[in-house]
Amino acid sequence: MSRNYKFHNTSGLYFVSFATIYWIDIFTRELYLSLLVESLVYCRKEKGMEVYAYCFMPSHVHLVFRSTNDDPSGLIRDFKKYTSKKVIKAIEENSQESRKEWLLWMFEKAGKKNPTVTKRQFWQQHNKPIELWTDKVIQQKIDYIHNNPVASGFVTDPIDWKYSSARNYQDDHTVLKIDSYGYLLGLTKK
Repeated sequence: MSRNYKFHNTSGLYFVSFATIYWIDIFTRELYLSLLVESLVYCRKEKGMEVYAYCFMPSHVHLVFRSTNDDPSGLIRDFKKYTSKKVIKAIEENSQESRKEWLLWMFEKAGKKNPTVTKRQFWQQHNKPIELWTDKVIQQKIDYIHNNPVASGFVTDPIDWKYSSARNYQDDHTVLKIDSYGYLLGLTKK
């Protein structure tokens, strides 16, 4: 892995993106999306994760976050490990999942190619962390995250994407609460 894609400053603020194997669209069902929300809520409450921006897309996740425990790598590793187990189990148990056999086969296929995986691989291994150190870069990454559903053609306004912190920035915290971002960007609104 390139030096540019590592968590060098353990107390830093980071932008990360990670995708499902083969960029498979998994997060098209409320059930699977709710598992991502549940996991982020847990990580914020129990593992010292501060979340300043997020967006869940059908095949990938974007976050701007910080680890208060100075372990961003471990935090993302644990998040991905937990969500992969929960989502795969939900797929296995979902009688409504029309792609169940194919999805499980794809996860197994990816797992066989990876010597560190025992059975199935859900997430691609890289996270591509980028440390954010200036207001300009922070705002650029938040804008990128919020505009991702627009650029993909799913919505015409970022706040219309249910699983995005663009809604939080409009004081809608119904899906997931995020941490106060005002001090990061020198903004006055909370």
